[in-house]
Amino acid sequence: MSTRSRPLSPHLQIYRLPLLAIMSITHRVTGVALVAGLFVLAWWLGCAAAGPESFAFAQDLVGSWIGRLALFGWSVALFFHLGHGVRHLLWETGWGFDLPDAYASAYVSLGVTAGLTVAAWGAALLF
Repeated sequence: MSTRSRPLSPHLQIYRLPLLAIMSITHRVTGVALVAGLFVLAWWLGCAAAGPESFAFAQDLVGSWIGRLALFGWSVALFFHLGHGVRHLLWETGWGFDLPDAYASAYVSLGVTAGLTVAAWGAALLF
């Protein structure tokens, strides 16, 4: 038997994931990030209940630049998960299964994420 030279199957260095696959993966990752953020929130509240010294330590950590960066990331994850969750609810009604509608709702979800994040941080900086 002669052997034919066959192409290798695509891998991640060649294959570009479609937007809908990236949105699905990101939805799962943001769910995990939200749970991790809730553990930090529970720790922060526990420190507040433990006393002023413990709360001062927690507040210094959360109020530092890395704490604020983590809080910003957590808020982006929250709004992305919310927007994509609404997208899933629309799918439950039977809307948005066509490929153009799915891509349009993905872009709307990303826009909602950006808009809500900017609005929340803008309101937080005003007050």
